[in-house]
Amino acid sequence: MSHAINAAASGQFKVGGDITVNRLGFGAMRVTGRGIWGEPADGAAARETLRRLPELGVDLIDTADSYGPFVSEDLIRDVLHPYKGLLIATKGGLTRHGPDIWAPVGRPEYLRQCVLMSLRRLGVERIDLWQLHRIDPKVPRDEQFDAIARMRKEGLIRHVGLSEVGVADIGAAQKYFPVATVQNRYNLTDRQSEAVLDYSEAHGIGFIPWYPLAAGELTGPGSAFAQIARRLGVSNGQLALAWLLKRSPVMLPIPGTGNPEHLVQNVAAAGIDLSDEDFAVLDGLAR
Repeated sequence: MSHAINAAASGQFKVGGDITVNRLGFGAMRVTGRGIWGEPADGAAARETLRRLPELGVDLIDTADSYGPFVSEDLIRDVLHPYKGLLIATKGGLTRHGPDIWAPVGRPEYLRQCVLMSLRRLGVERIDLWQLHRIDPKVPRDEQFDAIARMRKEGLIRHVGLSEVGVADIGAAQKYFPVATVQNRYNLTDRQSEAVLDYSEAHGIGFIPWYPLAAGELTGPGSAFAQIARRLGVSNGQLALAWLLKRSPVMLPIPGTGNPEHLVQNVAAAGIDLSDEDFAVLDGLAR
């Protein structure tokens, strides 16, 4: 691991072909309260975590209007506006009815409200990366894609991303707008989106894995995972991130935290030099 802790060590990716970011980003879900509801328990720590992001070279910040709701976007504006050198990506399409409750609403008028309100909360005239948080199964997906395409043509959105989708969904969306990113659950032990990742890599689409630190039963004492982590002098979470970064050049992990010390630990994973041999061992463990 390199001595200087900076997300630039993770390499770079061009979102939408024209916004260069360091591949290790930050997920701003955890700067909210328990159940992703309300204000954070330690507001000072959450703010300090956000403040440190530019210092550590983290220039891709992923949030959503539903985080809090609204709390995450509000904090990001308070601490980081006017976002010099930062890509603030947000999402819309989920409603909140209490802690840990998420209900998709994909009606065109609601998606438009999501975008307009995020613009206002973040204090910007255009959202550089707006992502559909979920495709609402109660609304034809083409209606949702058409509404997003119209907002993009208006200049409210620069690039569009999708979340929790399959290859067929991406193909359908591409008829309406270029898909810049896909955000699916993916980690060392959850490979259900392997085909989506391969498709993303083949088409230059950024792949944002959520829940990136999970390694589950692989980390038990005496396991091959634990042995590699010990030999490299890194934590389980850092090793899981290093594996993700080596897995694909379009991989954009966004580990989240509301603790500045934990943030530094996560960013340090960018400097881990994972050998091909260690990568293969880790890759084989979960397969």
